[in-house]
Amino acid sequence: MRHSSGRHYTAIPGPSVIPDQVLQAMHRAGPNIYDPQQFELMKGIQSDLKTVAGTRHQLAMYIANGHGAWEAAVANLFSAGDKVLVLATGRFAHGWAAMARSLGVETEIIDFGLRSTIDQQAVHDALKADTAHEYRAVLACHVDTATSVLNDVQALRNTLDDTDHPALLMIDCIASFGCDRFEMDQLRVDVMVAACQKGLMTPPGMGFVFFNDKAAAIRADKSPVSAYWDWTKRSQPDEFYQFFGGTSPTHLLFGLRAALDMILDEGIENVWRRHAVLAAAIAQAINAWGSAGPMELNIQQAAHRSNAVTAIRVGAPDGTRIRDWVETHAGVTLGIGLGMAESNDPEWHGFYRIGHMGHLNHQMVLGMLGSIETALKALNIDHGGGALDAATSALANDQVSGQVSG
Repeated sequence: MRHSSGRHYTAIPGPSVIPDQVLQAMHRAGPNIYDPQQFELMKGIQSDLKTVAGTRHQLAMYIANGHGAWEAAVANLFSAGDKVLVLATGRFAHGWAAMARSLGVETEIIDFGLRSTIDQQAVHDALKADTAHEYRAVLACHVDTATSVLNDVQALRNTLDDTDHPALLMIDCIASFGCDRFEMDQLRVDVMVAACQKGLMTPPGMGFVFFNDKAAAIRADKSPVSAYWDWTKRSQPDEFYQFFGGTSPTHLLFGLRAALDMILDEGIENVWRRHAVLAAAIAQAINAWGSAGPMELNIQQAAHRSNAVTAIRVGAPDGTRIRDWVETHAGVTLGIGLGMAESNDPEWHGFYRIGHMGHLNHQMVLGMLGSIETALKALNIDHGGGALDAATSALANDQVSGQVSG
């Protein structure tokens, strides 16, 4: 039996569920982009994004996705021949490195695999060995969406300090922004990139680069940057159009304004806690299913697992079978096993991911978990019992998994 009625739930790790308030805010006629109110709208959005990021420093906004934010950060800071250290805990640090290489930047990658966080000793050793300080920056993902690993940014900052290395600390928060605790200034991160389509609950199309005074000084000494990527006027515009180097993404801005209002009304501490509680419930359910079957969390330790996304191993071809069943029969779309194996590798079908970011509550999570359990029964996939009991207990007890602070 296939069900087409009711509202479909897209539980992938971005683009995330768009709230009705955001959709309604966007459902309007196009504005006069020369109206002074547009400038005031942007100033408020800029200020509130800094609040979510935990920074008093500068922000440049782009009509772009996360890949555009990657390129903007690299273009403003590095020239061909510069060298950076990239710390990979999944697919997306490799993507950022590839972007840098396309601009002529040399990248040295330390790959920690698909189930581990950054090994600080390995980073320490690499930085100490760089006696000439050739590394201009250290690049890492706070959360890798492919693996669901959460990296300890404070520990990484400490490693840079302990080695007295002057490299910039640059962090990709595209998956974690507004979901996992991250406070840029407290962590002393120099550059952070994010996007609007995950924790910010807005349709894709806007990328953000936050940068501090150290990064701004490096940009000021650099040779000219292409007019579109140059963050100088975007961060401190004299006129409205300079925020975006041309016509603004007006309706995305209306939606983002509504999304930021929702986040700030809830309070960022409460937003982080809500994500932590819901993530803990999902983890409890998966552990219960795995007690008598092949299913397991890709990241075992709660402190190393994101509150925005959970990657699950179940063995090929059952990852794909589960995804196909819940989409066809239950109206739920789960994430593919992105980056866990090559797409032409049969093992690719042994993974799935659950996105739990942004506009999310108890009943959405429990409905999604119930759909997965129904699929396990319908497909005769071995699994342990008590998953929904474990999830509801975690929610009833307001249980939070023990994560690192940043």
